[in-house]
Amino acid sequence: MALNIVLIEPEIPNNTGNIGRLALASGSNLHLVKPFGFEISDTRLKRAGLDYWQHLNVHYYENIDEFFSANSNAKMVFLSSHGTKSHWDISFEDEMFLVFGKESVGLPKSILESHSEKLFKIPLFSEHVRSLNLANAVGIVVYEGLKTI
Repeated sequence: MALNIVLIEPEIPNNTGNIGRLALASGSNLHLVKPFGFEISDTRLKRAGLDYWQHLNVHYYENIDEFFSANSNAKMVFLSSHGTKSHWDISFEDEMFLVFGKESVGLPKSILESHSEKLFKIPLFSEHVRSLNLANAVGIVVYEGLKTI
């Protein structure tokens, strides 16, 4: 049983490090799509991921096209504040890819448009909050998936 966490162009090393630790703790695979807003050798990434990074099953892609080409047959869902369906409505499956966008702007518009039927959001219950921290959002969705697989 494993889920696949995908970060499209992550910008903040601490988030990526925390998500790497979460991936390892949850038995998930991590997929990182370039360009990154940091160097993989960044000490903030290492600090957040502690000494776990060496044990993590991580895949790197040079760009979005390479990611989609390499995983063309995978079942994917996309998480965005622009989604109209709740993450509680995802029909989680083993090996499913959970795709998240970068911290500043989320998923690219091209992905939002081409995958609108597979677009989900985490409900927010305050009008004063636009979005959640990426690492928190990934944790919410991953553990909901583990609960239902």
